Amino acid sequence: MHVIGILGGVASGKSLVAGQLAELGAGVLDADRAGHEVLRQPPIEAAVRRRWGASVFGPDGRIDRNRLAKIVFADPPAGPQERKHLEQLTHPEIARLLRRQADAMAASGKVAAVLDAPLLLEAGWDKLCKELLFIDAPWPVRLSRALARGWSEEDFAAREGVQESLDLKRARADVIVDNSGSPEHTRAQIERFWHSHVG
Repeated sequence: MHVIGILGGVASGKSLVAGQLAELGAGVLDADRAGHEVLRQPPIEAAVRRRWGASVFGPDGRIDRNRLAKIVFADPPAGPQERKHLEQLTHPEIARLLRRQADAMAASGKVAAVLDAPLLLEAGWDKLCKELLFIDAPWPVRLSRALARGWSEEDFAAREGVQESLDLKRARADVIVDNSGSPEHTRAQIERFWHSHVG
């Protein structure tokens, strides 16, 4: 399976590019969705309850991601320590789920899959990938997109602050995609990449 990893800053357009690759025939390995699934696994729910108590569970009895996010994205030193604990619980399970999904896609005849994961490098999931694409967009453009999603500037800064630096992501990438303009401009670059690297 030809797995293409997507790197980029917060609100850089990683999901847009993943969608464009899917339109060209790639399967989509969505680490965020896998993370949702993992947080519904009874052993993970039990571990979360032991660590953070009932306050991070919603009325439906499931983990409330927003409540949990307030803890793990809190200011240092507590936030980073709690986030590391959560990642140690969830990242191995997410990796297993992604591998199973990639195997199923390969068995169904997909020639490629795209992995859209905010913490791709941090979690070590780049090891699943044949190529890494860095989606580039300037900070003001990304902030504007995040605000349009309903985020605050503080939310944006907090999420950005826990990820690897953009310079490192750019350096690790095999291909850089400029997503500072229109979706059509990005699509043209993705089509060139697909035809030259995938088929």
